[in-house]
Amino acid sequence: MSEIGERTSLAAEHDAATPLAGTRIMHNFRLLGIDHEQFEPLFQLTDRQLKERGMVRRIANESPGFPCRISLVDADVGDEMLLLPYRHQPAASPYRASGPIFIRRGARQATLAADEVPSCVARRLMSVRAYDAEHMMVAAEVCEGSLVAPEIRRLFANDSVAYLHLHNAKQGCFSCLVNRA
Repeated sequence: MSEIGERTSLAAEHDAATPLAGTRIMHNFRLLGIDHEQFEPLFQLTDRQLKERGMVRRIANESPGFPCRISLVDADVGDEMLLLPYRHQPAASPYRASGPIFIRRGARQATLAADEVPSCVARRLMSVRAYDAEHMMVAAEVCEGSLVAPEIRRLFANDSVAYLHLHNAKQGCFSCLVNRA
């Protein structure tokens, strides 16, 4: 276990991934948490100031249940969280999008090893969305989080895929960015 929580290494599952037709195999990927620095000042705001910005303060009352998009771990019961809108797809494309995310007070940006899948991803139903260099979605799949690593590898086997986004499939919330490692 590392400093940011339990993780499942799924590197051994790469043989189970089936590449898209006419593509090359890509074995390594890295999940990235959101940079924490932009959010730190928000925790100093009052609840009224947060509300004026479309944000709310929450205290985690169960775990798992509040996945932090910075640290890529589920908050512990009692952790202070902010629920706020986040532009996870800022590119000038038809797929420009934002949505709600939880961030945890004091969280630091996750630094995961290649092919690591944190438990906050592995335990949820995930939507895996593939984008090209023009920020156009070229493929998407829904899978159990325990199967996300082979799905990432399968999608990255397509040379036109520049990056992936993971979303929690049930609530639709952005989870994290995935790049080639």
